[in-house]
Amino acid sequence: MIIIEKLAGALGAEISGIDLKCRINPEIINEIRTALLEHEVIFFRKQDIAGKHHLALANAFGKAVIHPAYPQLEDTPEVNKLINDKDNPSKIELWHTDMTFMKAPPLGSILRAYKIPKFGGDTLFASMSAAYQGLSDKMQSFLSGLTATHDFCFGFKESLEEAGGRERLKKAIEDNPPVSHPIVRTHPESGKKALFVNCLFTKQIDGMKANESRALLQMLYEHAIIPEYSYRLRWEENTIAFWDNRITQHKPINDYFPHYREMHRITIAGDTPY
Repeated sequence: MIIIEKLAGALGAEISGIDLKCRINPEIINEIRTALLEHEVIFFRKQDIAGKHHLALANAFGKAVIHPAYPQLEDTPEVNKLINDKDNPSKIELWHTDMTFMKAPPLGSILRAYKIPKFGGDTLFASMSAAYQGLSDKMQSFLSGLTATHDFCFGFKESLEEAGGRERLKKAIEDNPPVSHPIVRTHPESGKKALFVNCLFTKQIDGMKANESRALLQMLYEHAIIPEYSYRLRWEENTIAFWDNRITQHKPINDYFPHYREMHRITIAGDTPY
């Protein structure tokens, strides 16, 4: 029997009473899915899993997507290795929703803490359904029907500016031209409405002048991450976070350099936002 403990008002729950190395029956998968839909991000502690177990959990929710910009585990290429230390500091400093530069951004991501520093390296999560509900009726109405452009090159501009960066990411650029998504997204399973813009990948609100777009996006970015909509996860080795990418944002806190941090992530294919 699994135990689900709610962690914060807007989002977040910890699930215990399960060993992810074991085959998980459909009834438990349904309980996990229900918890994900309700709490938007869920956590598991003390899960010393291999890549095959990581992939099995992801496959219960959809098809794994290989991220174009990060290395993979040799035996499980669906699992990305996110390694940072003094020689390779993280370039991702901003709040974001994963891979919104895709026509069909991911359903979610499952991130395992493989090696963590003695201090720091927490991750912040924010509920975009809570952020939407916190807007006035007039603002909700105004945003409905608006779209914004999301761009791979905009999000990875630092990597592209590195020596050889544009050549290294040439295929990813070709495969991911700019795409427009609704600013207010309807969750395909829960029916919740959520803000769907983020300061890493959202480049411009369509049909607006540049100064109008910047001002409105900045207001939405600041509103979306107020403490009442967020939860801060302190990692331990073998902690797993599973977030619903359709309705959350997250931000790594890069306060642990020069120490070593290695995370393993698998991303699950999603659908076109509407």
